[in-house]
Amino acid sequence: MVDGIVIIPTFNEIENIEAIIKTVFDLKKNFHVLVVDDNSPDGTAQNVRVLQEQFPERLFLEVRKEKSGLGTAYIHGFKWALQRDYDYIFEMDADFSHRPADLSRLHRACLNGADVAIGSRYKKGVNVVNWPLFRILLSYGASFYVKIITGMKVHDPTAGFVCYHRKVLEAIDLDKVRFIGYAFQIEMKYRAYLKKFKIEEVSIIFTDRVNGKSKMNSSIVREAIFGVIAMKFRSIFFKKSF
Repeated sequence: MVDGIVIIPTFNEIENIEAIIKTVFDLKKNFHVLVVDDNSPDGTAQNVRVLQEQFPERLFLEVRKEKSGLGTAYIHGFKWALQRDYDYIFEMDADFSHRPADLSRLHRACLNGADVAIGSRYKKGVNVVNWPLFRILLSYGASFYVKIITGMKVHDPTAGFVCYHRKVLEAIDLDKVRFIGYAFQIEMKYRAYLKKFKIEEVSIIFTDRVNGKSKMNSSIVREAIFGVIAMKFRSIFFKKSF
């Protein structure tokens, strides 16, 4: 019985997708993989379809009509996974910035009592490789800012390498999650925090992508800066609708 599925959202990840899938399937722990592709023009989805012939019943693909944001891709994947019998649902990037070998560590943290296990870049100092200084300062500063605004004692609230126990995703109204960029990661953790789920961080080493292009842009930064304050405001004054 496979209890965990790894959701990998993609847009133009043809250079990485085959390698990341095969690396996950080479792990001792047996995971399933769901790729949520936003109709990548580079043929990412077609590559996955070819791999499905090699990994039947382990590799799944959902193709959306257009590029609609990281958050909505994960929400699509969460809903898909919750319709099946997976107990542990993982988020992971396609570009090897998250080491597939660490999936087992996140899984173990949840088996040992965590409801949400976060692959944390900042639990023990700054464990980031190949990022320019300004990117480190932006990310670390954002994490500090989020902690102040939300009150969460999470060192890396913007982390995108996460294991959720299914009960967490079942308890969160996924249709009310507003953020679609990287701030989506903050909102998911904050909603879990408000519902008193146990959040644990597992220290990882984050390595910047070698192949492909980053999806980071100025609108994503603005969403995180101003959206977090709005999110906190809504959670206080509009609890029922939040």
